[in-house]
Amino acid sequence: MYRERYAPMVRLGTLLLGSQHLAEEIVQDCFLRLQPRFETVDDPAGYLHRSVVNGCRSLMRRQRRERDHLRATPGRSAELGAHELLDVLATLPERQRAALVLRFYADLPGNEIATILGCREGTVKSLIHRGLAKLREAVGE
Repeated sequence: MYRERYAPMVRLGTLLLGSQHLAEEIVQDCFLRLQPRFETVDDPAGYLHRSVVNGCRSLMRRQRRERDHLRATPGRSAELGAHELLDVLATLPERQRAALVLRFYADLPGNEIATILGCREGTVKSLIHRGLAKLREAVGE
């Protein structure tokens, strides 16, 4: 399973975080947490997928708090070093970003995204719609 799922999970994490290095660390941690539970988990691939998304969301919350702290501190600023699309994705709320990445990169249907994000399918549709609107506005189309 590691050989089969590692690269796709790193790509997913990279799109969510904007950093391959951070994504690799989170994916490694998720595999390590899955290993002792592997035999008891009903769907190890789904567990891994959700763990990666949750790990990325957790890291994004920490990064947002750090950025907010830096903005509140006079004379300091947070810098983003990602490509333009990743910069625009980074401006979206984490749930919108996660919904867009899961839908358009991972090509998951709405019901699976809802399960991963822990919400209803209608909420997923709303997150995607609002996220796309903000992306269009930011890109200027």
